[in-house]
Amino acid sequence: MTIAAASAQVFRNGAQAGLTKTIGMLGATQVRFVFGLPFALLFLAAALWLTGQPLPGLTRTALGWAALGAVCQIMGTALMLVVMHQRAFGVAYAYIKTEPVLVAVLGVILLGDHLSPLAWLAVGVVTAGVLIASVKPGEYRNLLKEGRMIAAGVGAGGLFGLSAIAFRGGIGALEGGDFLIRALTVLTISLTIQAGLLGLWLVARDREAFTGSLRVWRTSLGAGFLGAFASACWFTAFALTPAANVRTLGLIEMPLAALFAGRLTGKASSRHEVAGLLVVMAGVGLLLASLAA
Repeated sequence: MTIAAASAQVFRNGAQAGLTKTIGMLGATQVRFVFGLPFALLFLAAALWLTGQPLPGLTRTALGWAALGAVCQIMGTALMLVVMHQRAFGVAYAYIKTEPVLVAVLGVILLGDHLSPLAWLAVGVVTAGVLIASVKPGEYRNLLKEGRMIAAGVGAGGLFGLSAIAFRGGIGALEGGDFLIRALTVLTISLTIQAGLLGLWLVARDREAFTGSLRVWRTSLGAGFLGAFASACWFTAFALTPAANVRTLGLIEMPLAALFAGRLTGKASSRHEVAGLLVVMAGVGLLLASLAA
């Protein structure tokens, strides 16, 4: 499920990048929520029909976790955009992708998730691989120069990490239903909250971005479908194992994205990127070994 999620996310990011040129950054960002919600509802309805199960019982705890995850994901996206606007993409990405470490720590504190020593090593190796791949050798000093950017980048990673923990907490707090039904239920609740909040914001503050996404509805629907499919896979994975395992393995999107970008642009990856991707893959191997042990 995680590999499917990471793969769909690579293509969703590509679709959103194309929309950014047409309707702006905020307009492209809201597409994953507003246009993803109908597909999430469709996925949930199909799962209920195929399994013959009723909707799981909603609890205040589940709704609270889902709302926390939804808001943290929006706030994390906003901080991410600030960092990427201020810093080179590679340095910004390195800040934000400290997420697996933060997810592992938050999972232990908030949900009582426990990782094996080998899994903790895998988290560290994968994070090191992200740093190597994302930052040019001459830019390492920049990682420590700007305190505000470090705080914003790590803050974005922390918010994304907290959203993953919250979604897993919401899935576990539902009453009844198997892992798939519970995952899709929390996904639908969170997307409803996100689409409502962002829709109101855009109508009040940036109607042009909202109406722009309606004008290019075919592309927006495609990005919305990919976003909903990726999220459905992420949430299903959260229902099966600690979020730290999911987000660490999810960094397999880096070599997938590099391969996709290379085929589109014809540009070969640099040495530090190849080295970093190899370290990431080594970390993924350690994680899989820890899960198999």
